[in-house]
Amino acid sequence: MPPEQMSAWQWTGTGRPLRLHQVPVPRPGPDEVLVAVRAAGLCHSDVGELDEPSWAENITRNPITLGHEIAGEVVLVGQDVRDWTPGDRVGVHPLGRTVPGYGRDGGYAAFHVAPAVDLVAVPDGLSDELAAVGTDAGMTSHHAVAVVAGVRRGMRVGIIGLGGLGQLGAQLAVHLGAEVHAADSSPAALELAASWGLAATYPAAEDLRGLGLDAVIDFAGFGTTTEAAVHAIKVGGDVVLVGLGATLTTLTTADVVHQKARIHGSSGGTRADVEAVYRHLAEGVLTPVLERIDFAGIPAGIERLRAGDVRGRLVADLRGR
Repeated sequence: MPPEQMSAWQWTGTGRPLRLHQVPVPRPGPDEVLVAVRAAGLCHSDVGELDEPSWAENITRNPITLGHEIAGEVVLVGQDVRDWTPGDRVGVHPLGRTVPGYGRDGGYAAFHVAPAVDLVAVPDGLSDELAAVGTDAGMTSHHAVAVVAGVRRGMRVGIIGLGGLGQLGAQLAVHLGAEVHAADSSPAALELAASWGLAATYPAAEDLRGLGLDAVIDFAGFGTTTEAAVHAIKVGGDVVLVGLGATLTTLTTADVVHQKARIHGSSGGTRADVEAVYRHLAEGVLTPVLERIDFAGIPAGIERLRAGDVRGRLVADLRGR
């Protein structure tokens, strides 16, 4: 049986740092499971929760344990659960019945309770760290590229931003058969991308202008990048906004109109997106850059995210907690 108490990194209000609290280990309800968390991914959304007052509107309790990229092992199941048994390796769909870190306690703790319908089986051979990243970062990238932009063989596609999401998006677009042009201001990111089979890389989003692309997925979202994306598409092309680098963007109305630009917002994804990402990760199609940290290092990791000092994805190893 699980222990009675555990440590958890919790949100206690906007503008306050994470606090380490001792909390009871939860027990699953009739249609829920208790997951022993093996890995928990850190996300820029954690910074938003901590820093931005508007995010508090979606948080249902105070304090609440943060962490919404969760992978682990089922240890207890509710009386009505039939599809999962103790020992199953699972990821948790972060946008399911309730959202971890917002609507219920999240994964920055040794154990996490999730609705059974939100679980996704982790393929054999896929690491806990990759399974955690696949839940949100992978899901969000897959939904934006494969579903919203509808990337398929023969398309010419732009990717702006090769951070934690953009890396996955660029690799996926190549796998789907697109001719991919990617832009990032980081020389290190462009060097890393050299092995992905991209058609070309550029040091600025502005360099995509005039390419006449079928679609551009903006994983940066710094306003000027969105403006550049409008000029990079062909007439009638698609611009998909994913990144939240800036609160506002200024688009020239005439450019949007004359380009007949179709502008979409894309946030999150579905359980099916997570399943697809798990297949791609297991096959080696997607190879995100990961940096592993320990449980104690979660607050410092969030500080690094706040400072923009993370190239890929940070994942906390919670084995043995």
